[in-house]
Amino acid sequence: MKFTMTQAICDEGMQMLKEQAPDVQIYIADNQDPNNYLDQMKDTDAIIVRVAKCDGHAIENSPCLKVIGRTGVGYDSVDVKKATELGIPVVITPGANSRSVAEHAIAMMVSLSKCLYEYQLEMCKGNWEIRNARKAFEFEGKRVGILGMGAIGREVCKMAQGLGMEVLGYDPFLSREKIENLGAEYFENYEELLCKADFVTVHVPLTDETRGMISMKQMKEMKKSAIIINCSRGGIVDEKDLYNALTEGIIGGAGLDVYGQEPVDMNNPLLTLENVVASPHSAAQTQEAVIKMAQMCVKGCLAILDGKKWPYVADKKVYDNPKWADKEWAEV
Repeated sequence: MKFTMTQAICDEGMQMLKEQAPDVQIYIADNQDPNNYLDQMKDTDAIIVRVAKCDGHAIENSPCLKVIGRTGVGYDSVDVKKATELGIPVVITPGANSRSVAEHAIAMMVSLSKCLYEYQLEMCKGNWEIRNARKAFEFEGKRVGILGMGAIGREVCKMAQGLGMEVLGYDPFLSREKIENLGAEYFENYEELLCKADFVTVHVPLTDETRGMISMKQMKEMKKSAIIINCSRGGIVDEKDLYNALTEGIIGGAGLDVYGQEPVDMNNPLLTLENVVASPHSAAQTQEAVIKMAQMCVKGCLAILDGKKWPYVADKKVYDNPKWADKEWAEV
């Protein structure tokens, strides 16, 4: 059995793999594109990708490939359609990083609402009087709009409610009843939510439908004090429009953990703004989440290699492939 990894997973995940598959051969590429080491992919049974791509060409040229593991929830960098067509499950790790990403989103809200970055910059310049700017504000009674009420969005919902905030919820896959049962106000149209929110936090996947779903048109309808948080995927919020909206006073601030280009271009003008808090796609990279994601991914990949159906995959239609006929479901 051979595992290829675009980058090494954490020690705990590696230990689990070696304990459960003592004869495993592991190739660590330290390269985000499997097309650069197709010679290694020819006898690979499983590939685990982190922030890396696995396109159709790499999949088609890996004749022994049986499973693709993704340590995270988003899978836009993997050609799931091609994998499903070939009967190769794409294992994901829903829930493993939910708390970490939710806390990161809340932390960005705290930082921006208290002007922490701006105040630090000004104080370090000798501007002690910035303390009298009276730009910071409290959470109580403010409205946070959550785009995507999946595992991460629900964690944000609970935390925001604990801080005394009202929650506005949008998720095209959840009914009014389910969103209202979370204690959130239901919105069928996300643009209507944007108009009412003091904070907007994005927790939807990047798809053709969500790409650019927050652009200048939407920002112009938001409150001038509104703050956008994106800990999901770059491309959902139009970066050029966001820069213009922030510099022209159309909205109040932004917290960004993801970007259209990653690693982020250091010439990205958003990084120059005092009303932007930025981090390097690190929301899910807490000590706890990294371990949970790696171990959950390893467990799923090994189950697939054992001929069992693993429930946490990007597209369950993969099990319609004849090779999965009459196979049992794995124990989670």
